[in-house]
Amino acid sequence: MKITSHEDIEIGLAELLKSDKRLVAVHEAAGEVPLRLSTPDYSGLASIIISQQVSKASAKAIFDRLVRLADPLDAATILRADDDLFREAGLSRPKQRTLVEIARVVDAGELDLEKLCSKNAEEAIAEMTAIKGIGPWTAEVYLMFCAGHRDIFPAGDLALQEAVRAAMNMKARPDVKQLRIIAEDWAPWRSIASRLFWSFYRTLRSGRDALPV
Repeated sequence: MKITSHEDIEIGLAELLKSDKRLVAVHEAAGEVPLRLSTPDYSGLASIIISQQVSKASAKAIFDRLVRLADPLDAATILRADDDLFREAGLSRPKQRTLVEIARVVDAGELDLEKLCSKNAEEAIAEMTAIKGIGPWTAEVYLMFCAGHRDIFPAGDLALQEAVRAAMNMKARPDVKQLRIIAEDWAPWRSIASRLFWSFYRTLRSGRDALPV
């Protein structure tokens, strides 16, 4: 099963709340748990790259400019783009290099983003992280929000770490290894748990949306 609708979110939430009663209070505080799906293609992955380490408003502004300047936003268009286009869009040099490298491997047929959606998470993450500029967080978020995988928990995400710390009354924020162990309790619905804790984080930060897409 993939997460492709609000009904899927409700099914996953019901299973999570039944299996882990600690999440009932988290859900009550978090409110709505959004779906947030992007397209399983170059544009969808580009939006995730752009969202890294910037505010949601900044990411949206940069992505919207890039979509306007590179139309259509695909591998072929990016490979034809010059530095002026990326500069006008507001992209940093590291993100520009990552977008160009991804465009190169997609255009060369070395990475099929649509086919990744049908692979298991471990295999897909390994294939994506073999590309320079793509780390585990990027691969995991792509699989969640573009491929619809239902059992992904991006434990390297600082908002998720802080949300789990607060929800579980932990003294210190869990690191990646600790959070992966904690999240095992929420399999096979870890992608729903991720969305739930991102929504909970929003309540901790006065409405600040932490979802990466």
